[in-house]
Amino acid sequence: MTRSDLIEQIQLKNSLLCVGLDSDINRIPLSLIANEDPVFEFNKAIIDATHSYCVSFKINMAFYESRGVEGWQSLEKTIDYINENYPKHFTIADAKRGDIGNTADQYAKAFFEAMDFDAVTVAPYMGRDSVLPFLKYTNKFTIVLGITSNDSASDFQMHGEETPLYKEVLLKTATYPFAERLMYVVGATKADALSEIREILPNHFLLIPGVGAQGGSLKEVLHQGLIKDYGLLINSSRGIIFASEGNDFALKAKEAAADLQKQMSTLLQESI
Repeated sequence: MTRSDLIEQIQLKNSLLCVGLDSDINRIPLSLIANEDPVFEFNKAIIDATHSYCVSFKINMAFYESRGVEGWQSLEKTIDYINENYPKHFTIADAKRGDIGNTADQYAKAFFEAMDFDAVTVAPYMGRDSVLPFLKYTNKFTIVLGITSNDSASDFQMHGEETPLYKEVLLKTATYPFAERLMYVVGATKADALSEIREILPNHFLLIPGVGAQGGSLKEVLHQGLIKDYGLLINSSRGIIFASEGNDFALKAKEAAADLQKQMSTLLQESI
């Protein structure tokens, strides 16, 4: 998917919504457990219910890798289902890979070739060698961890006598070859940093987790982070997929996604 394709979908749907498939098998409805692949059946129902309101799906690898071979089968069936039935949706492998050399090459091959994701999240701690292998792929995007929403983010990200480490990450990675293929994770609970981040990254897309369950303000994120061609993907995971843990889970997920999309549409109209 190209950047222009993504922008077109945002415009068509008046939506910046990314639905996170953090599909914890311990939380899906008991009525699905008897299925051969309950996680895939859960994901399929969520995808069908929310696709009209979102422009992206983000699959959190941990909830699949933790289940071994069965989890990988659920993962592959899920990404194949999206690509075959909703190919205009931007797909993200939330993997947070962070290795170098041949190892990074293999990670990139796994997510971009074998599974055909549009983007993958990457931890840049080991430097450019942990990022460049992903940037070789045309019309694929590498989403670098910038500043995150978790309580202990300040352990490292905010350190630095003059410039916080997270800003050093943004400044340095933006100089890499093919930096136009970079996106960045910026936690919604760090919305007060968005205006400064936009000075460093005036044109890049930002993936914003933390709206909803983690308490991030959608209005503040759009106020601080929106650019001419949008430049934002707002992720909601638990707030949508576990809006209900009963048999009405798909309906409640649809309602939650529709509500967020409506809020986004209103705020986008106000920003024009």
